Amino acid sequence: MTDAKDERRPAGELEAGVMAVLWAAGAPQTPGQVQRGLGSGLARTTVTTILTRLYDKGVVERRRQGRGYAYYPVQDAHGLTARRMHSELDRDTDRETVLARFVAQLSPDDERVLRDLLEPGER
Repeated sequence: MTDAKDERRPAGELEAGVMAVLWAAGAPQTPGQVQRGLGSGLARTTVTTILTRLYDKGVVERRRQGRGYAYYPVQDAHGLTARRMHSELDRDTDRETVLARFVAQLSPDDERVLRDLLEPGER
């Protein structure tokens, strides 16, 4: 017998799926539209809860549509990743050490890209 806890999705998987639906749509979506876009059998109330949490985090905006809301992303996928990176950096008081360790773990290709971005005059 499988424990219900074992059947749970990894943290962030539902939010990522909802964001993928919103990005693909290219227009504000209601919870029902997002639910259909996910095609996963989630209850509309679950989708509404995820959208509300994303709104509270500032990841999506919403506008009134009928008695509810239609949601749309504030940033594209790359902007959201950058936002998450900043959020993680802000959690530590020793930013210099965090950045130093991040840079030390970059691949040579990523290091080159970062150097090019930080030294635009040398391109």
